[in-house]
Amino acid sequence: MQKNLSKYVSVKLTSDLSKLSDNERKMIPVLIKAANKMNDLFWYESYGDKAELLNSISDADTKTYVKINYGPWDRLDGDKVFLTENTAKSHGAEFYPKDMSKEEFEKANLAEKDGLYSIIERNDEGKLVTIAYSEKYSDEINRAAAILEKAATFADDKEFANYLKMRAEALRTDEYQASDFAWMDMKNNPVDVVIGPIENYEDQLFGYRAAFESYVLIKDLSWSEKLAKYAQYLPELQKELPVPRKYKAEVPGSDADLNAYDVIYYAGHSNAGSKTIAINLPNDEQVQLKKGTRRLQLKNAMRAKFDTIMLPIAETLIVPEQRKNVTFTGFFANTMFHEVAHGLGIKNTLNNKGTVRQSLKEHASALEEGKADILGLYMVRQLLEKGVITEGKLEEYYTTFMAGIFRSVRFGASSAHGKANMVRFNYFQEKGAFSRNEQGLYSVNMDKMSEAIDSLSKLILTLQGNGDYQGVDKLVAERGIISNTLAADLARLETAKIPVDIVFKQGKQVLGL
Repeated sequence: MQKNLSKYVSVKLTSDLSKLSDNERKMIPVLIKAANKMNDLFWYESYGDKAELLNSISDADTKTYVKINYGPWDRLDGDKVFLTENTAKSHGAEFYPKDMSKEEFEKANLAEKDGLYSIIERNDEGKLVTIAYSEKYSDEINRAAAILEKAATFADDKEFANYLKMRAEALRTDEYQASDFAWMDMKNNPVDVVIGPIENYEDQLFGYRAAFESYVLIKDLSWSEKLAKYAQYLPELQKELPVPRKYKAEVPGSDADLNAYDVIYYAGHSNAGSKTIAINLPNDEQVQLKKGTRRLQLKNAMRAKFDTIMLPIAETLIVPEQRKNVTFTGFFANTMFHEVAHGLGIKNTLNNKGTVRQSLKEHASALEEGKADILGLYMVRQLLEKGVITEGKLEEYYTTFMAGIFRSVRFGASSAHGKANMVRFNYFQEKGAFSRNEQGLYSVNMDKMSEAIDSLSKLILTLQGNGDYQGVDKLVAERGIISNTLAADLARLETAKIPVDIVFKQGKQVLGL
């Protein structure tokens, strides 16, 4: 268990709160309290009865590892069971009955069948029924909503206060779109919170259901000013995508926000296993098409991962002459443009199969993450050529990206990001975008990397636009695997005692509140 815990390095989540008002400093502990309700709700979705599980464990290290994973399954090792007397994790987590087959679900006549904000249960007669989150988890949700309303009373920014009240109402009604629009309209609030059922990665059966999570955030005004100019290039970059015109006919919103934040609290799904270092929201396709999205770069968490994980990986796996190209500038930009690139491409299929998310089901998340990585690199290259990006050379961004693949592949097959990285690693290798020498060190071929980025961009956007479930299934089956050579190289990172990810010391005490 100590070996398991060594996969993570502990990091303090702090920020400079001196520029906040007294009210804002009073609001932060209230927002953290609301975020903790998302912890309770995510436990129900990922495992079930948290107290029963934790009370059955006497060893402190084991209990800590269970808390990191929100259950007895190792999220960095393909959800393998690490506690005896526990069965394999259900692909549908706790969103569906354990004994339900995909076929039974497909045949069932259910309301909100692919709804984001409901679970599927069996009634007294054994038939499948849909139950809304607001009904299933009414006690916790009503408490969380009341806490958000209290937080609103401390908000100096009227738009933020309005958002908090609207989000509270959304939790009670399962109607989130209005609060998503309100969140998009906020521009001036130094404190922010992302809260509610948001990402659908936990539902690995269909990718339909959203899991509860939260981030409490402090805006970094100086870094945010530097990033503001990039969002305006989205429509132009969309037109230039290396894909036939029909796959880029949608016009992304150009009033999207691009900002840097210090994250001071993670809870629920965002805190389980590998930690997010950037956010691109809302996920609602209608909001995205009308307003775009907000991209939040979590700078302090990003810096922690770069210093403790990325640099040691480069020293272990990248050829000496290219190690200098692994930079925080490259890491920050690649992560940022990954989030921006979620706004490019296509949201709705071209052949009446509904949204891309609905048609690609459990593969939608992994393919979307793969798209964002590839189009993010494409954007960096285009903006460097246009002279919009003035920091660093293309070699920095490409080599840092290569080191980043090794970092993300270690998240395992149960992670959408990990799966996307395996597909891309194998594709790049086939196209000669990088090579491995006799010492097991990797180097990037700049020209072939550019060619591979363009061809993989075209492949992914075509699969999404066609809603080609079978095509994606084949791509993941053939390329979403770790070869023996790569497995041996990843083992070298373990031997070098390089952590896989970070865990947090976080909360009021850490912040001095």
